Amino acid sequence: MAYRMEGLPERVTVYEVGPRDGLQNESAIVPVEVKAEFIDRLADAGHTVVEATSFVHPKWVPQLADAAELLGRLDRRPGVRYPVLVPNERGLDRALELGVTEIAIFASATETFAAKNLNRTLESQFDMFEPVVARALEHGLDVRAYVSMCFGDPWEGPTPIEQVVAVGERLAGVGCYQLSLGDTIGVGTPGHVTALIGAFGGPDRLAVHFHDTYGQALGNTLAALKAGVTTVDASTGGIGGCPYAESATGNLATEDLVWMLRGLGIETGLDLDKLVSTSTWLAERLGRPSSSRVVQALAKG
Repeated sequence: MAYRMEGLPERVTVYEVGPRDGLQNESAIVPVEVKAEFIDRLADAGHTVVEATSFVHPKWVPQLADAAELLGRLDRRPGVRYPVLVPNERGLDRALELGVTEIAIFASATETFAAKNLNRTLESQFDMFEPVVARALEHGLDVRAYVSMCFGDPWEGPTPIEQVVAVGERLAGVGCYQLSLGDTIGVGTPGHVTALIGAFGGPDRLAVHFHDTYGQALGNTLAALKAGVTTVDASTGGIGGCPYAESATGNLATEDLVWMLRGLGIETGLDLDKLVSTSTWLAERLGRPSSSRVVQALAKG
């Protein structure tokens, strides 16, 4: 039974990040054939966008060293987008060689995380991103930007809203079609979400990416929906974290998000039963149960 709430969108795009942001934090290497089947199962469940992998250097994220092989194995379905994360121009070169049509870049809203994750200052990160975005656009690629640590940073504490907006507007200004505002360590609360989206002047070009460290991911998502956001990042089974921020726990679970949206009468195009089946299948291969509360409940049922 669905019960509509006023002021919410009729449809939400779930931007699935499990194969990249979810698996990148796994210590044991997941076989490439498992990754390919995982992505295919997600597409079969109705996803229209599945972030497949990243061209980050394998020294930093060994889990994604098989990016090129994985892309070659994908059974690409019509109507499904398979973006990849590209950290720099060398990563873009690899993406172009393999016929990728959509990329994402990963920026920081704080000085310390820029240093630890990008080996850059808050300002000089743009020297790395701007040529990547410009070349990608020249080749007809769509470019999305993640902005990390938008709500708080484990080294600096709460992130000033005006600092997040300045980074985001800079990325939008060079041509990124969407900004994914990341609560990388999961410290955001609904009021903070509402204030940040309002500071951007509204939801245009905005998506949200929540981690559930303090159990706030669904509440934060609802606040973002009320503010007009219609794209929400999520990870099947709640897998993931951040290899550069030890306090970050799992992503918002796709199944938990879909359960809430379905109850609100919001369309996603996703088959919850197939998502739960996929999470259960993946959990067996990762050697631990899914952290999704919905998966836990329905799997028992």
